[in-house]
Amino acid sequence: KKKKWSKGKVKEKLTNMVMFDKSTYDKMMKEIPKAKLITPAVVSERLKVNGSVARLAIRHLEEKGLIESVGEKHHAGIIFTRKIGGAD
Repeated sequence: KKKKWSKGKVKEKLTNMVMFDKSTYDKMMKEIPKAKLITPAVVSERLKVNGSVARLAIRHLEEKGLIESVGEKHHAGIIFTRKIGGAD
């Protein structure tokens, strides 16, 4: 009897947004700077947006001075954390 191959595990497709709408943008501005660890993966997971959108969001927050980089700057591993003892 010939062994039947299993069809393998089917990963469910993520239907993430490719642009920010108003509500998602507001949510990002409110929630993400409070997170301890901020990476594109975390942002993408939280806000259900694309990875590229998540990277842009992180860059945007950094320019506004809401978050700061951790360790050395590296083009691939973008790791940020919230600003500690900032303007407040």
